[in-house]
Amino acid sequence: MSRALVLGGGGVTGIAWELGILKGLRDSGVDLTGADTIIGTSAGSVVGTQLSTGLDLDELYDEQIRPVDTSEYKSLGAGKLDKRTLVRMVSLMVMPGNGEVKRQRLGRASIKAHPEAPTDRMRVMRTRIGDPEWPERDLRITAVNAHTGAFVIFDRSSGVPLIEAVAASCSVPLIWPPVPIGEATYIDGGARSVANADQATGFATVIVIAPIAQAVSRRHSLSAQLTRTGAAHTASVVPDKAARNAIGPNLLDPGRRAAAAEAGAAQGRGLAERIGSVWQA
Repeated sequence: MSRALVLGGGGVTGIAWELGILKGLRDSGVDLTGADTIIGTSAGSVVGTQLSTGLDLDELYDEQIRPVDTSEYKSLGAGKLDKRTLVRMVSLMVMPGNGEVKRQRLGRASIKAHPEAPTDRMRVMRTRIGDPEWPERDLRITAVNAHTGAFVIFDRSSGVPLIEAVAASCSVPLIWPPVPIGEATYIDGGARSVANADQATGFATVIVIAPIAQAVSRRHSLSAQLTRTGAAHTASVVPDKAARNAIGPNLLDPGRRAAAAEAGAAQGRGLAERIGSVWQA
């Protein structure tokens, strides 16, 4: 039986919450980290890489709940997803055009906003995942071509360094500089969908963990995407009320990491029976 774990985007707090969910579930007897395939978008690409390359879940969780050195984050250029930026993102995406045209528009605006090389962002990525080789496990990382709007999935057969694939997937439009890879330049895979769960086709079981529940359209809702996978057994996990309060309004706020991780762990423990019944079906 083949099983896929889909990890969605959600910033710094999304990483913490996802790790909390996974720890809470595993501590309650439901270990999703052994999935046959992991598909990661943005924050999910970080968590997926950490798990696929053999990092210990307990250690990853403990890192999230440690006090944050704010000076370190400031030196690396901490971001802020404020209302003004969100409004601009949405305005670019609601203008006429199909999905690829809209993503192209967003990608080009991102390049214009941040023409500089993503040097600091690469440093941040290395603090989170190191500089590992692609694992033998089936890890898939989503991104969007900033010039064309084309959606891409990087894996170990793509010929792209894993650190660059993750940095590209985490390049939040208008906030972080797009990432050049070869002759192309890429932005966050979340520009297509916050989770890209519909890419998990051909599996008997698909579980989605998504820090952001909202979708730009009904077609991109988690339920619709899971239906398109054709999987016999599916489930999605999004933040409950306590987790939403812990995460707060700025998904890029490192000061919220510990609260987000702890809320995720508590939520994961409460979900063990429901998610376990799907995972073990």
